[in-house]
Amino acid sequence: MRILVTGGAGFIGSALVRHLIQDTAHEVIVVDALTYAGSMTTLAEVVGSDRFGFAKIDIRDAARIDGVFAAFRPDAVMHLAAESHVDRSVDSPRDFLPTNIDGTYVLLDAALRHYDRLTGEDRDRFRFLHVSTDEVYGSLGAEGTFSEATAYSPRSPYSASKAASDHLVAAWHHTYGLPTLTTNCSNNYGPYQFPEKLVPLMIQRALNDQSLPIYGNGENVRDWLHVEDHVRGLMAALASGTPGETYCLGGRAERRNIDLVNTLCTALDARAPRDDGRSHADAIEFVTDRPGHDARYAVDCARAEQTLEWERTWTFEDGLDATVAWYLEHRYWLRAVMQERCDGERLGLSRQVGEAA
Repeated sequence: MRILVTGGAGFIGSALVRHLIQDTAHEVIVVDALTYAGSMTTLAEVVGSDRFGFAKIDIRDAARIDGVFAAFRPDAVMHLAAESHVDRSVDSPRDFLPTNIDGTYVLLDAALRHYDRLTGEDRDRFRFLHVSTDEVYGSLGAEGTFSEATAYSPRSPYSASKAASDHLVAAWHHTYGLPTLTTNCSNNYGPYQFPEKLVPLMIQRALNDQSLPIYGNGENVRDWLHVEDHVRGLMAALASGTPGETYCLGGRAERRNIDLVNTLCTALDARAPRDDGRSHADAIEFVTDRPGHDARYAVDCARAEQTLEWERTWTFEDGLDATVAWYLEHRYWLRAVMQERCDGERLGLSRQVGEAA
């Protein structure tokens, strides 16, 4: 297949592209604007392949997106381009609307025109896969899980913008017949994650002997999914998913934030001990919680497991330990990204509840 991947220089997108080039025979073109969280360093392993192409394009640029469809003639679109960090959306909500909503519209519009020109097997094969988040469902209490039947209840500017994009994708299927698929995943972790996210942020701060800031009391719960297992889920959805349907992809690995950070500290104590002999956990510091911080996410991924025959290969403990090892082996990448594009602080604290926009 010829697959157009948007956001392919980001964390999840680059993991997908590396898989497509290294483990399949598909041809790939990446469309990415290379904003702060996108970097060609994430694609260094595959840029030399004759099945790989790259176009630096903002997905809101309709004319250039149309040009990519005309020149590449994709059999599938895997749409991952998005502003994706909740903390940044708290600080700068306006930045999330153009890419996540307008950009998704531009892609759907271009994909529909492309689809309408297809005939026969080419038309039957075409799919538009939209990659979303479990955060569109809101926040859970102590019990229960999100599933494909959960009503939307976004609670942050980021999740609201992603919910809007999900609804656009569903509308283009039901109104125009575009064969769309949507996946909603839990929190990802793994190599090449931009170091403002929790796992790489804690690792880089520990390596720099800095404090490890955790929001509130650290009781917030997230479900963690290794990025490589997420990629396998996306490929399963593309291959076997039913157009118009949604699939939840989760890790079945719920952890409180404080427990996650303590696990990271234990791995770092073994692999990169502090010079003073103390545990990295001694640097944990609880900081003011961010506004509207959702209490708990948990994903019921039974439907994807059963209908897509998808399964995870990483246990949480093994995946997290391997992730720590990767960052220790790639400190140069972490340092370069920190110096160029990230200040290494917890974001989402510039506005508190009740503060004027």
